[in-house]
Amino acid sequence: MTATNTTRPGRSWLLRLVLTFSFAQGAVSMARPAVSYRALALGADERAVGVITAVYALLPLLVAVPLGRRTDHGRCAPLLVAGVALISGGCALSGLAGSLPAMAAWSGVMGLGHLCFVIGAQSIVARRSAPEDRDRNFGHFTIGASLGQLIGPVAAGLVISEHDGRMAPTSATALLVSGAVAAVSYASLWRLEQRPRTAPSGAPAAGPPVAVRGILRTRGVPAGIFMSLAVLSATDILTAYLPVIGEDRAIAPTTIGLLLSLRAAATIACRLVMTPMIRWLGRTALMVVSCALAGVLCGGLVLPVPVWALAAMLLALGFCLGVGQPLSMTTVVQAAPERARSTALALRLTGNRLGQVAAPAGAGLLAGVAGTAAPFVLLGALLLSSAAMAGRTGRARGGGTSPGAGRVPAPAADEAGPAAEEEARPRRVCHGTGGPQARPKGP
Repeated sequence: MTATNTTRPGRSWLLRLVLTFSFAQGAVSMARPAVSYRALALGADERAVGVITAVYALLPLLVAVPLGRRTDHGRCAPLLVAGVALISGGCALSGLAGSLPAMAAWSGVMGLGHLCFVIGAQSIVARRSAPEDRDRNFGHFTIGASLGQLIGPVAAGLVISEHDGRMAPTSATALLVSGAVAAVSYASLWRLEQRPRTAPSGAPAAGPPVAVRGILRTRGVPAGIFMSLAVLSATDILTAYLPVIGEDRAIAPTTIGLLLSLRAAATIACRLVMTPMIRWLGRTALMVVSCALAGVLCGGLVLPVPVWALAAMLLALGFCLGVGQPLSMTTVVQAAPERARSTALALRLTGNRLGQVAAPAGAGLLAGVAGTAAPFVLLGALLLSSAAMAGRTGRARGGGTSPGAGRVPAPAADEAGPAAEEEARPRRVCHGTGGPQARPKGP
């Protein structure tokens, strides 16, 4: 029996991780607009709201790599527990805060909690998945994020009301509710990580820490980080600037909300069929095609098309954007040195946070100078550049079109179970008689 057959049964851990991620991401997606409304109710102007929003992304930049290094040489589950606690506490305390500096501080705590959770969760998927299953498992894992992003803002809109000066109490209520939603994640956190059999870390081999510069120079890691940054920037800017396009074209806000929901639903659908698409096209070709098509579609959004055509474009765009995040995780994990996978994932998240800060700022600057079409042209250029990087990386690896293309580190003992340990043991092959013979693998 191969290592793959031992890992496929009993994937309840992945389902529970998806559910946990749905609640945690849903809480964050509900809290972030509520934080802005709460800050406005406390007297913040646009600049203050921007600072509070930036703290969410900037604070985790200081600790992402140290957290990744700690996870490379330890367990992942404690990061999930700490992350949910920080998300829940940051949300609830933001609702109770009475000043803008306090709002900024608790927004940073929320961002730190989200970073802790995501590093721990992605590392668990990397460790518990056989190499050939990582694309599928990362795709299913990111469905949790998509569900949270789909439901969270809608829930915030249902709770928050601006009528009769009620925005202050209703935004505080929304933040308290988001804190409670995050706490629900604890119901499915049990036994997500396997206990190590041989080494305390259960995965990476012993050795000195791999330098960050060495990780970033590993072929495939920069392409994965840049793809993740481009896709996340596209999602954020699309959410921020589609209402601006709607205002220019006299499209009702309810219609714009429906269009954004269609985009999120298409992303979920893409991740459900990730494995057949990889079998059909191969990982590298799928990354190149999806990013290139997404870049063209982003540029096409500025055309004066009717609403039905805009809806069709957003459906296709959402489907294409669904590829980037899970495959960038797989690309980074399988390209990075085995004992530095969590650090590489942390570097990928650092790139995401930088994109969340720089891309909206650049888009706003371009929109002020060249109009609302400029941010979408910027996104198109980013996504086309990501497609070119992915294509160059695949060619340098000898094509890289198969699902297992590239250098795939051998799975650790806790990733693939006893059969993987048996396969990993060295075997002597004696060409004479009477000595141990290497047995051929069965079907």
